[in-house]
Amino acid sequence: MRPGRPLSTEPREVPIVNTPQVTRRLRAAEAIQGARRARKDAARRAVIARQLDQIAPGTTRVRTVPVSTEHDGEQRLATAVALDDALGLPVAADRDAHRAARDLLRRMFPAADWARPQVYDAITGALAVDEPTMPEELHA
Repeated sequence: MRPGRPLSTEPREVPIVNTPQVTRRLRAAEAIQGARRARKDAARRAVIARQLDQIAPGTTRVRTVPVSTEHDGEQRLATAVALDDALGLPVAADRDAHRAARDLLRRMFPAADWARPQVYDAITGALAVDEPTMPEELHA
């Protein structure tokens, strides 16, 4: 008798047998799909980074902020765009470069909520809601 088995002479409804588990195949398939997804994400991140560098050389972070403006008595929604380098310093770029960077991100992330401030980091490939935070020193 193997340890851990109950001592019983009654017949079992479900016999204890070694049944093949499909978890190995499922895990392998999930690993393959995960690797494919990672390669696809890395390629996408590289494409966006390359295009941002073509638009405004040195750009690694793009911040977008929707701004409500009034022009001739009519309310309009505009988007302010900031292009930063790896040190967080602003990249010298003209209005067309800012517009091109915004349009690139909107095309690459159509499901994002562009009515909220967003920040894209070309190094990590992450697009996130850009919410203001209080410095750690000011926390009570």
